[in-house]
Amino acid sequence: MNTINSEITARIQSTSPRSAWSRGVKLYALELLEGLESDYTPAALLNGAENWRAFSYGGSALIYDADIAERLSSPSELKRRKGGDLPPNACETWLDCQTRALNGAVRLIAKFSR
Repeated sequence: MNTINSEITARIQSTSPRSAWSRGVKLYALELLEGLESDYTPAALLNGAENWRAFSYGGSALIYDADIAERLSSPSELKRRKGGDLPPNACETWLDCQTRALNGAVRLIAKFSR
């Protein structure tokens, strides 16, 4: 990891998210930066994927519903969703939810890269 990415990582690590969703987004951001071999750019983060949906559905992030649910849900929500066996809501799958979280992670990285 280069110096610029290390600085961004340190800034993100210093945050204290309050919700399970925010903690999950922070973790995605840190993982994206960890896998980055060059300076931060949105295209470099995608690692060849066309967009974040393709990144998520292509297996470049978590692939199991239970893992995604555990990362992005509070304990009570995780229980209501039966550990990821039930979809997060009526309109999305867990991979769609992960796609939203990845978009949030990129915004978080962009915020701290200024």
